[in-house]
Amino acid sequence: MQKLKEIALEVVSAVIPITILITVLQFIVIKLPVNTFLQFFIGIIMVSSGLILFLLGAQIGILPMGEYIGAALAKTGKLWLVVPFGLLLGFVITVADPDVQVLAIQADMVSEGLISKNILIIAVALGIAFFVGLALLRIVLNISLHWLLIAGYGLVLILSLIAPSQFIPVSLDSGGVATGPLIVPFILALGVGFSSVLAGKSSSSDSFGLIALACLGPILAVLLLGVIYY
Repeated sequence: MQKLKEIALEVVSAVIPITILITVLQFIVIKLPVNTFLQFFIGIIMVSSGLILFLLGAQIGILPMGEYIGAALAKTGKLWLVVPFGLLLGFVITVADPDVQVLAIQADMVSEGLISKNILIIAVALGIAFFVGLALLRIVLNISLHWLLIAGYGLVLILSLIAPSQFIPVSLDSGGVATGPLIVPFILALGVGFSSVLAGKSSSSDSFGLIALACLGPILAVLLLGVIYY
C-alpha cells in the first residue's frame, strides 16, 4: 500500500503542471468548446490511473521478472542458450509494447499502405531482438560498447543513403520505440540480472547500454526493409 501511495504521488506531481498549463491556455489562447475541454480532464484522469497501475505493475512484476530471467540465463553458462533466449525475449516484449503498435498504425495510415502495419511491427521487433541478443553477447565477451555504437550508426548512415526516402524518417522514429514503457524496464532489468551474476562483471556498468543498442535495431531493420523490398 505504501508503494502505491508513493507511485500515485509521483504521477499526480508529474501530471499537475501540464494540467494547469493547458487550463491557463484554454482561458487565454485556445478557448476550446466546453465538451472538448471536459474530455481533456477525463483523459487526464484516465491517463493518471493507467500510469499508476502501470508503474506499480512494473515495480512488482516486470522488473523482478526481468532480473530473475537475466540471472537464470547467466547461471546456465551456455552461450548458445543465452543469445537465442535474448532474441526471443526481445521480440515478444517489442510486439507487446504499445509504442510499437501506435507507430505502426500511424506509418501505415500516412504512407497509405506502403509501409504495412504488420510488416513494420515484425521488422522493429526483429531489429530489437537482434540487438538484445547482441547486448547480452557483449556482456559475456566484454566487447566495448563504443565500437558497437560507432559501427551501428555508421551502417545507419550508409543505409540512409540508399534506402527509399519514405523509410528514413520512419526508421529514425522506430528507434524511439525502443524506449517504450514495456521495453525499457524489462530490458534494463534483464541486463541487471544477467551482468550481476557473471564473475568479474559490474552490473552498474554492463547492465546499461542495452537500450542504446536496442535503439539501433529498429533503425537498421526498417532501413533494410526499404532497401530490400521497396
